[in-house]
Amino acid sequence: MENKRDFIYTDWVLIENQFNPDKLHARETIFTIGNGYLGTRGSFEESYPRTLSATFIHGVYDDVPVVYTELANCPDWLPLVVMIDGDRFSLDQGKILEYNRKLELHQGILSRYLRWRSPTGKTIDISFERFASLADHHVLGQRCQLKTIDFHGFIEIQASINGYPENKGFNHWERLDQGKIDKGFWLHSRTRYSRIDLGMVAKMTISGIETVMQVNTAPGYPSISTTFFSEPQQTVTIEKIATVFTSRDVEQPVSAAQEKLDHLPDYITLRNANEQAWAEVWDKSDITIEGDNTATFAIRYNLFQLIIAAPHDDDRVSIPAKTLSGFGYHGHIFWDTEIFILPFFTFTQPALARNLLSYRYHTLNGARRKATHYEYQGAMYAWESAVTGDEVTPRWSLPSDYYAEDVRIWCRDREIHISAVITYAVWYYWQVTGDDEWLRDYGAEIILDTAIFWNSRVEFNPQTERYEIRNVIGADEYHELVHNNAFTNRLVQWHLEKACIVDDWLRRHFPEKATELEKKLQLTDEIRNHWLEIINKIWIPYNPETGLIEQCEGFFQLDDINLADYEPRQKSIQSILGIEGTNKRQVLKQPDVLMLLYLMRINAAFPYNLKTLQVNWDYYAPRTDITYGSSLGSAIHAILAADLRQTQEAYERFMQAAMVDLADTRGNTSDGIHGASAGGTWQAVVFGFGGIQFTDSQPVANPHLPPNWTRLKFKLYWHGKWEDFDLHQELGTGNGRRNPATAIQGMIFDLDGVLTDTAEYHYLAWQRLADEEGIPFNRRANEALRGISRRASLMLIIGDRRYSEVQIQEMMERKNDYYVELIQRITPKDLLPGAVSFLDDLRQAGLKIAIGSASKNARVVIEKLGIGNKIDATADGYSVQKPKPAPDLFLFAAQQLGLSPQQCVVFEDAAAGIDAALAASMWAVGIGPPARVGTAHIVLPSLAGVTWENLQGKFRDIALQELRN
Repeated sequence: MENKRDFIYTDWVLIENQFNPDKLHARETIFTIGNGYLGTRGSFEESYPRTLSATFIHGVYDDVPVVYTELANCPDWLPLVVMIDGDRFSLDQGKILEYNRKLELHQGILSRYLRWRSPTGKTIDISFERFASLADHHVLGQRCQLKTIDFHGFIEIQASINGYPENKGFNHWERLDQGKIDKGFWLHSRTRYSRIDLGMVAKMTISGIETVMQVNTAPGYPSISTTFFSEPQQTVTIEKIATVFTSRDVEQPVSAAQEKLDHLPDYITLRNANEQAWAEVWDKSDITIEGDNTATFAIRYNLFQLIIAAPHDDDRVSIPAKTLSGFGYHGHIFWDTEIFILPFFTFTQPALARNLLSYRYHTLNGARRKATHYEYQGAMYAWESAVTGDEVTPRWSLPSDYYAEDVRIWCRDREIHISAVITYAVWYYWQVTGDDEWLRDYGAEIILDTAIFWNSRVEFNPQTERYEIRNVIGADEYHELVHNNAFTNRLVQWHLEKACIVDDWLRRHFPEKATELEKKLQLTDEIRNHWLEIINKIWIPYNPETGLIEQCEGFFQLDDINLADYEPRQKSIQSILGIEGTNKRQVLKQPDVLMLLYLMRINAAFPYNLKTLQVNWDYYAPRTDITYGSSLGSAIHAILAADLRQTQEAYERFMQAAMVDLADTRGNTSDGIHGASAGGTWQAVVFGFGGIQFTDSQPVANPHLPPNWTRLKFKLYWHGKWEDFDLHQELGTGNGRRNPATAIQGMIFDLDGVLTDTAEYHYLAWQRLADEEGIPFNRRANEALRGISRRASLMLIIGDRRYSEVQIQEMMERKNDYYVELIQRITPKDLLPGAVSFLDDLRQAGLKIAIGSASKNARVVIEKLGIGNKIDATADGYSVQKPKPAPDLFLFAAQQLGLSPQQCVVFEDAAAGIDAALAASMWAVGIGPPARVGTAHIVLPSLAGVTWENLQGKFRDIALQELRN
């Protein structure tokens, strides 16, 4: 348990132990609850002066001047008034003797306990509890327990619905009708412009005393009330259950809400169902951190806020930048959802990720209208979006100062990278889930039509013979008009590369769908060829010698800045220098080049590598207004700092992101949860400290935990199965010398040439492909392919011949299809001499065994050979990005075995494999001729006759010799 001023954090519970009126609005945000259908701010049941109470329901937008449309604050289901002998309970009256408020993340329950003395001296204990059911999204539960302490007197209870909610002074609702039911009431309202009907029904029950209830249907404020006489130490429980539907859900929302309420069980049963639903969600989504209480709670809190904002049953809405927790940004949807929030759902709750991406499909027509307005082709997504996908970014920002100038907001016109960002999210959803059906029916159209937009948006510069993108705002919004922003240009290039692949994939696997989209989008061969030309000729301002990327054309010629000169400060650099001042300086609101490197990091695409990252980190990180610029930057900096092993910096940036709302570090938590930062914290933990990166087959961990974290545990969804990660502090590698007292505990075997010989099948598959392509190839050329990846093999085969990325991908798939077809012939008879007896000998000795094969079909081969029961772990061509001679494959295998590299022995038949084993600081046994594997510690002709006892003696001799030297 950890105490931070007036907050206490346990692993799962946030406790506020004193009421501070100055933090009222921020705490209303922090104590938001919800269920993916609606969110309710943590305002008090009894109300409080200046409260910003709100309930937002997904998709319930209404027109408003200047900002076009906004999420309408819906009728309030919370009001519950307690009167004690004529004194109304309120925290701004009487005296608070005891107070605590708790948000229990594990159950999604908000509760509050008070001991309060009325102005006339009567003391009472009051306990409130509320939940928005995750088990049934249309159900809301509320409970109040009253215990009289020191008086005899009358207590009056009134439970209501407030049908006059406001969006900071603007009421979006017309009251249509209301009425009574048994022990309750109903309200029917409609938004003024969008004409969305809402039906809300509530009933109240009381236990602990006999009393009569009365319903009052004051216009727009239906209530149920009762009065009873209470004795000292008497406890009375009030339970209120509400149901809500809108005309977005059903034709008759009032009838639906009434019918739902009629069939509901009691409060406790509903609460238990809600808790069970939460348990199931946390089973997939939880992150366990040991050794850091604050981080443990903070990551769970941020995930809780994402979960309660994600639509479960609706794919025509998305998560706004401030979730469903506040009035900030009017409920508009930004790129925050796709880049910062979506990965959490893609990897833990893919059905919700699919809903969020489907929203972008349903808003394609709005994106097309925007493209047409700007005289472009295809689909140009809005910077801020709502129901239709049309642009709803305010054109002007209206200042509160009567004499200040209105400020033009240029994001709507120039911040165009969102169209590529959405494709990025679509692509990686597909890569992670393998959801071919959704890509075919929805995602492909998004990718292709936005690619058609880029086809018309780029400009060819005949002087430089390159494609450019001018007049944009990049990820960094401190520069409002730039040309050739590296982030934008590279994402467009990446987007078009993926559009080519998806287009080819559709035509090969779903030709009818490909033809349908070809006609609908007017996608011609001319456009496809233009994509390839743009890919090859678009300008990325990158210096290959230094690795430094220029943020945009002319950025290095801007005035430099030393942010330390402006400390101490509590506001952004733009607030200090003004818009023009930041435009003229090398200062960033949020990561731009570093953001590009982060997006390319996931599979080490250009320009991401550690050298380039280091150079650009050193240049851009000190120039980024990371504290008061944008909240989007902290988590990204945390991940990249972790990549660079700057663990302290990574931890500080992670905590900055994780605590942005809990500590209200920016002073704007009252506007709503920082949704992007919440999503970024998950990515910082998983991708940063967990070191998760993509391979073609599964996520792989390369952890660098903060020093105080003893354990990090989470699970990720991958192609229909769950991958569990249980990471601990890394074991040091020492000075590279081997300690003979350190027992070898793991054996890692290559497959080809060690346990079996599938090289013939690889050769036959490559030969068939080469023959089809008219490329000379023979067995001698095949020898050069031993131990290297499929792509590297293909590159050697094609030599200087020019092929597009699409063609290369297709040829690799074709070769693999041929190989998979051939290896169906494999049986246990194909095991090489000595393989089975040696594996059995190792098992008898208690050693762990892994396969470390570059083949992406290793698991199939293992199954065919019948040795699966002898293997503890498998690292294959899908497990890591970098092929041998990089050590990554064997390091991954060791990690899967739970061993340090020095505890492992690698058996290899290829020089690249031996080099990889040595680079991993592992023992290496070469199988085959010394000319090929002579750099190994031990060289054997085969495994025939080999025993663990003999090998162990040789390893001991080598280790002792190393120590003597």
